[in-house]
Amino acid sequence: MGKVNKNIVLPDLEVIDTSAEGKAVARHEGMVVFCEGAVPGDIVDVQIFKKKSKWAEGKVVAIKKPSENRTEPACKHYGTCGGCKWQNLNYKAQLHFKQKFVYDALVRIGHLDIPEITPIFANEEQYFYRNKLEFSFSNKKWLTLEQIQSGTEVENKNAVGFHIPGRFDKVLDIDHCHLQAEPSNQIRNFIRDYAYKHGLTFFDIKDKGGFFRTLMIRTTGIGEVMVVVSVYDWLEKELFALLDEMEVKFPQITSLQYVHNAKANDSFEGTDIKTYNGRSFIYEEMEGLKFKISAKSFYQTN
Repeated sequence: MGKVNKNIVLPDLEVIDTSAEGKAVARHEGMVVFCEGAVPGDIVDVQIFKKKSKWAEGKVVAIKKPSENRTEPACKHYGTCGGCKWQNLNYKAQLHFKQKFVYDALVRIGHLDIPEITPIFANEEQYFYRNKLEFSFSNKKWLTLEQIQSGTEVENKNAVGFHIPGRFDKVLDIDHCHLQAEPSNQIRNFIRDYAYKHGLTFFDIKDKGGFFRTLMIRTTGIGEVMVVVSVYDWLEKELFALLDEMEVKFPQITSLQYVHNAKANDSFEGTDIKTYNGRSFIYEEMEGLKFKISAKSFYQTN
């Protein structure tokens, strides 16, 4: 095996598989190479940034030959957000590699003698399949590579969206997410715009201050919507003015709630969630069963 060090570029690697962590898998002289930004079938150049005795990890710096399974990601935030790992791989191929992962775990790794595995069931909806999302507010916006390279100073450092993988203190500002159906995007963007218009502050995770902290949105297949606005600093007048505006703007909200969360973490555990308008719960129906879901309920999100 040739010597492989950090920062070296390995040329013309054939990507052959996927990993459980959402990375593509290639091999170089018997060594496993986990790749960011590749899909099975690609021929790529990979720059190594982590090296162990039997495996390495790197980032694709050039696609020499794209896979026939490669597709254009639907989301503008793909590649930065980290929430949807395989939007660049067509859905049929995704199902193939997911089923292969299960088979390998049971048979190749687990050495189990099992009957033939039936084909995986495809989801009817490739996007907008989540019934719950939690967004974080932060005054420490994650700047994309394009923003940094533009040389333009970003004056507004506020963001509402998702934490960047591996960064507890940085949040990517989300404009349109493909995980949850409307009015999810409309509600999040409305609150962000309202905050800017009225000068309301976003949470500072290091200094522990700021008004808006998190936003939870639940939707159901029967058209019910729950929204829970979590604040850190308690400003009742400002909060209730926002909730009044939301009642008018989004009459489809079935359960509008709020919580004052000044704890060290974002979880609702130990907090007193108040109902501002509508019910304190929403209903969902599935397979002939009816479920009553509260803000603190666990109900499978996909």
